[in-house]
Amino acid sequence: MTERSYQDINAETIDRWVEKGWIWGTPISHETFVNARNGVWDVVLTPLKPVPHEWFGDLLGKKVLGLASGGGQQMPVFAALGAECTVLDYSERQLESERFVAAREGYAIRIVRADMTKPLPFDDEEFDIIFHPVSNCYVEEVRPIWKECYRVLKHGGYLIAGVDYHVNYIVDNEEERIVNTLPFNPLRNPEQMRQLQADDSGVQFSHSLEEQLGGQLEAGFVLLNLYEDTNGEGRLHEMNIPTFLATRAMKP
Repeated sequence: MTERSYQDINAETIDRWVEKGWIWGTPISHETFVNARNGVWDVVLTPLKPVPHEWFGDLLGKKVLGLASGGGQQMPVFAALGAECTVLDYSERQLESERFVAAREGYAIRIVRADMTKPLPFDDEEFDIIFHPVSNCYVEEVRPIWKECYRVLKHGGYLIAGVDYHVNYIVDNEEERIVNTLPFNPLRNPEQMRQLQADDSGVQFSHSLEEQLGGQLEAGFVLLNLYEDTNGEGRLHEMNIPTFLATRAMKP
């Protein structure tokens, strides 16, 4: 029997989470879609803070790629605002949510099931915007993803991404003690894999700012904006300790 890849394990894990009512796998309501069509909307890359609208500009007619952005939450909003949307995700349940909202609201969207650790199945300079919520914590190497984002974006296009700080990976479940070394990589550290398995957390990885921000710069992007965010709950949140970044970068 062929051993399952960590990418397949993560897709199956997220499918289970969605079935159990995962917050990031719950499609938006019809009311939310209608509000977006009327210009009242927000989307998030990280748990709490909405992305500034000026990061997007006018979305009418823009080609937007939702990278690992399934779930029927952000892409329907962009479609309501007039964007031409493509969503790529490796979780079939997340993509089912995209199909559900598109059918309910009557808009077209290109839905692609693919593993973002592989070359993206798109042409060079195909998109105006890539929207990439926090999700590269489920892949071991992020630098190749930034390079692929650069390839498929048009010149002058924007990469709008949510990334982790790696703080969550050093603390225990109660967020009281530092218990893990960095990098957090369960493929190389059996104890870290056991921690994840005990919590049904899939296979996750910490990434340094060198990988997250430096990797975007190495790929050729120009960093334009960023903001911090917390987990939205738990002790680190209560202490106002940031654990995520949202970034906006441009392909010059």
